[in-house]
Amino acid sequence: MKTLSLLLLAAIPVFVSAQTKTTEELDKKYEGLSLYFYKNTLRMLNQTDDKNFDELIRDIEKMKFMMIDKPKSNFGDADYKKLKSGYRSESYEEMMTSRFQGRNFDVYIKQSDGRVKGTVIIASDSANLYVLDIIGRVALDKATSLFSTLNQSTDIGQRMKSFVSDGDKPRDKKKHGVKID
Repeated sequence: MKTLSLLLLAAIPVFVSAQTKTTEELDKKYEGLSLYFYKNTLRMLNQTDDKNFDELIRDIEKMKFMMIDKPKSNFGDADYKKLKSGYRSESYEEMMTSRFQGRNFDVYIKQSDGRVKGTVIIASDSANLYVLDIIGRVALDKATSLFSTLNQSTDIGQRMKSFVSDGDKPRDKKKHGVKID
């Protein structure tokens, strides 16, 4: 019994640090671009040694970035509402809704013991849905700058542009679902 208890205690951090079920279901259901980032990878994106960016990513342990072409995936308003409902069902609270550079942003956080343990940022425009599922936290007033930095990163921006310009070619998630660590 003691061994079982120790084993369960050792496994708890693994369960706590998993991406949200809602994001994983979204990734399985819709074709799109999926990228994983860890703290070291995010630091490498800071090619200009911007101290503000270092501060922004300081509390991020792991992040999953998704991009879905809404028209080609038939992702509509009802799907968006279901997505937001899924995060709320996982005890995420809606903290902010805003509009920036033609995109609507919704930010959700999950707290435990008074600390933010998870952050989900959803950005949507007429063509694409973007999801940042973060283990850790981001200053709410800086959430949009994380998207800008991802877009400006040479490698990530190129993958995003390639994804968008694939035209009518069928997308293979395995080609785009690159794990960067």
